[in-house]
Amino acid sequence: MSHKRMPKRKAAIAVGGVAALGAAALLLPNAMASQDNSQDQGAAAAGNARTLKTTDATTLAARLKQSLGGQFAGAYYDSAKRQLVVNAVGDGAAVARAKSAGAVVRQVENSTADLQSAAKTLRTKAAIPGTAWAVDPRTNKVIVSADSTVTGAKWDRLESTVDGLGSGTATLKKTGGTFKTFVSGGDAIFSQVQGGGVRCSLGFNVTAADGSPAFLTAGHCGVAAKEWSDSQTGQPIATVDQATFPGEGDFSLVKYDDPATEAPSEVNAGNGQVVAITQAAEATVGSTVFRMGSTTGLHDGQVTGLDATVNFQSETDPNGVDTVTGLIQTDVCAEPGDSGGSLFTQEGAAIGLTSGGSGDCTSGGETFFQPVTAALAATGATLGDGGAGAGAGAGAGDDQAGAGDEAGAGDQAGAGADDQAGAGAAQEQGTKHHHRNRQQGGTSAN
Repeated sequence: MSHKRMPKRKAAIAVGGVAALGAAALLLPNAMASQDNSQDQGAAAAGNARTLKTTDATTLAARLKQSLGGQFAGAYYDSAKRQLVVNAVGDGAAVARAKSAGAVVRQVENSTADLQSAAKTLRTKAAIPGTAWAVDPRTNKVIVSADSTVTGAKWDRLESTVDGLGSGTATLKKTGGTFKTFVSGGDAIFSQVQGGGVRCSLGFNVTAADGSPAFLTAGHCGVAAKEWSDSQTGQPIATVDQATFPGEGDFSLVKYDDPATEAPSEVNAGNGQVVAITQAAEATVGSTVFRMGSTTGLHDGQVTGLDATVNFQSETDPNGVDTVTGLIQTDVCAEPGDSGGSLFTQEGAAIGLTSGGSGDCTSGGETFFQPVTAALAATGATLGDGGAGAGAGAGAGDDQAGAGDEAGAGDQAGAGADDQAGAGAAQEQGTKHHHRNRQQGGTSAN
């Protein structure tokens, strides 16, 4: 059977400015390399603490979460010391085993249950458009953010709710800009809807549960439009199969209309550079990640929080709120059109799909991402060819390790930036989604 090749595109905004060039310099020379994983170098100051690459740290964190049970209160990667820090409530044999396993164990006041309870209270009393919260294991608190639209009575209500949780449980901060979804992005994908066009970014190429080629993008993109094209005026090439937004996530599974379409598991990082995506992995607070989008190109930053809840202004009800839960919080920038785009690690692990955030890539900001592992589990899709390359990415090289659930594989995000990429774009009913990940076709689509 012959395979259809997606048209190749030029990266209109290959890397997107000085900041992006810095990200490229950090990523590209080592795209297929892994960090030194000596287990002896870092054993000094913290007793048995081991020096770990982030992949191994993520794997260790998952194991210790199980062994500590209710005593586990989160973990993060100390990138400066290259050590895993695990929060624990209380002491005992399980904590001793965690230390002997190579983690730095820190005694904290708030258990995971305490922090989850605080987040539940916020959801009940303060689900205000323009607010977000996430658990920060580095402070052992829930960090609550409010954008520029949260003023007056809304601010008073939010502040009162946070104060009621106690200073030892939650912290409130103001953030610049406005929380919004970013419709425009990565390797660009386009759709024509009533009232104009929509532009998002392709996240990662996958194989659907029925074996057909497909890709993941943001859920708000899949809700906004059913059929998608790889060019602004071209015919549709893919159709939304499943979409979740708002609610428990922001992801869509979009199937290619031609079952012979090749969907390589890779991300076009600009300047002719391609990062092979070998597995899906969980995010780890403190780890370095890269985001690719059709509007702003390649940018990097750190994961700052997990299980984040974001309250976007509703796109359909002026007085409503679109609440999305279970997201990854980062300090990576993004802009309209980047929605749906890929978040990945230097070693080629798929981490997230761009959802929304505040700020831009000039002044900075924070951006939230849908975890890829959760999107794959919910849709039944697998990375790449669904198993032929499985195993390839499961072990080492991935920054995020631990997540090997989605074995290895494959072709993920396909490729380069669309010709229309910097064009800008269409905003989805006033919201902006980060759709920028490799979309078919880029520089190395096969």
